[in-house]
Amino acid sequence: MGAVVADDGPSGVKAPDGGWGWAVLFGCFIITGFSYAFPKAVSVFFKELIREFGIGYSDTAWISSILLAMLYGTGPLCSVCVNRFGCRPVMLVGGLFASMGMVIASFCTSIVQIYLTAGVITGLGLALNFQPSLIMLNRYFDKRRPLANGLSAAGSPVFLCALSPLGQILQHEYGWRGGFLILGGMLLNCCVCGALMRPLEPPKKSEATKEPAEKKVKKKLLDFSVFKDGGFVIYTLAASIMVLGLFVPPVFVVSYAKDLGYQDTKAAFLLTILGFIDIFARPICGIVAGLKWVRPRCVYLFSFAMIFNGFTDLMGSMSVDYGGLVVFCIFFGISYGMVGALQFEVLMAIVGTQKFSSAIGLVLLAEAMAVLIGPPSAGKLLDATGRYMFVFIIAGIEVTTSALVLALGNFFCIKKKPEEPHTKEEAAEREELNKSEDKTPEDAKVDSIEVEQFLKDEPEKNGEVVTNPETCV
Repeated sequence: MGAVVADDGPSGVKAPDGGWGWAVLFGCFIITGFSYAFPKAVSVFFKELIREFGIGYSDTAWISSILLAMLYGTGPLCSVCVNRFGCRPVMLVGGLFASMGMVIASFCTSIVQIYLTAGVITGLGLALNFQPSLIMLNRYFDKRRPLANGLSAAGSPVFLCALSPLGQILQHEYGWRGGFLILGGMLLNCCVCGALMRPLEPPKKSEATKEPAEKKVKKKLLDFSVFKDGGFVIYTLAASIMVLGLFVPPVFVVSYAKDLGYQDTKAAFLLTILGFIDIFARPICGIVAGLKWVRPRCVYLFSFAMIFNGFTDLMGSMSVDYGGLVVFCIFFGISYGMVGALQFEVLMAIVGTQKFSSAIGLVLLAEAMAVLIGPPSAGKLLDATGRYMFVFIIAGIEVTTSALVLALGNFFCIKKKPEEPHTKEEAAEREELNKSEDKTPEDAKVDSIEVEQFLKDEPEKNGEVVTNPETCV
C-alpha cells in the first residue's frame, strides 16, 4: 500500500472492502491453493521417483517436508522483502522461483537435486507468494475481511481436489518428468496473481501537512515490537502447539483405512470427502465470523474451532470400520475448515495492518519448527505401538491444548480496561492533536470543524491498531 518500493501501508488509506479488492481476493485464492495443496499433490509422483532412483518412501517424503518447511520457515525473510520492496515485486519474483524450481527438477538425475529444486527453490517461491497475498488481502478488506479470509482459504481444499487427480493423469500420460514440467508452467500463474496486487494509493495531502508526515515514516524491515503485545505472544504459542497435531490426521487417515483392510481407491476417497466438506466450511465460517456480535469475539470462535478439531481427533481414534472413518472425515473437514478460515483473521485482528507483514513472518517461523516435528514424531509413535489410535489421541490432545492456551490466555492475561472504546479513541486522538499543536504553532490555525471531522474519521483509517476490550486478543 502506498509506494511500491517502501510498502508502508499509510494509515490514511481506508480499506475499500470491494472494487479491485475482489481481484486481489481471487489472486489470494489461487496462491493459497497452490501453497497448501502443492506439497500434497506432488506426492502422487513418489512411486515413479522410488522406481527410478531406487530409494525408499521416506526419502521421497522429504520433498513435501522441505516444501512445507520453506513455506513456513522463510516467514521472516518474506517479511523483510515485503517491507523493503513491496508485495507485488516480491510475488512476481516468487512466481518465477516456484516455476523455475519445478522446471529444473524435471531434468534432475538424483533425489538430492530434486530436494534442492522442487523442494527448496519451489518452496521459497511459494512462500514469497503466500505471505504477501495475505498482507494485501488485509489491506483491501476491513469490514468484509472475515468473509474474504474464508473465501481465500477455500483455495486450499479446492486445489487439493483438483491437483491430485491432475497429477495422476500427468504421471500416466507424460511420466514424472513431463508432469513436473507442466506443473512448473502452471505455477507461472502465481506471477499473474502477483500482478493483480495493485498497491493502494494514499490520499493527496496539502503542502502544509506533507513535511511532518514524511518525517514520521521510518519503516522497519522486521518489526520485533510485536512481541510486546501479549495477545500476539499468546497467539504464537497457541498456533505452534496447534500445528504439532493439526496436520497429522489427514496424513495418516488413508493408511488407517488401508490397515483396516479397505482398497486403495476406497481409502483415498476419504481425503476427497474431507476436502469437499472443507470447501464449504471455510467461506461459511468466514460469514459467521463477520457477524456483528461474533467478530469482536473472533478469538473465542477460533478457540472453539480448535477444541472441535481436537475432540474430532479423539473420537476418530475409536473408529473401527470405514463408516466410522467417513464420519470422522466429515467432522474433521468442518473443524479443519473453521481453523483454516480463522487463523489469519484472528492474527490480523490482534496486530493490525501496520505490523501484520512482520507478525505473520514471525508466526510462520515458529510454526515451521512444529510442522517439522509433528508428522515425523507421530510416525515414530505409530512404528513403536503399531496402533493408529494413539496417533489420533496425541494429535487431539495437542490441538485441544492449543485452544485452551489461546482462550484462557486471552481471558486471564489480557487486561480489560473499563473505558468505553469510543471515548478512549477520542481521548488518545485529542492528546496526539494537542502534542502536535505544541510542537508546531502554525498548526493551531486549523479550523475547529476540520478537527471534529478528523476525530470522526480517524478510527476508520486503515491500519490503526485500536486497543479495546473486545478485540485485544
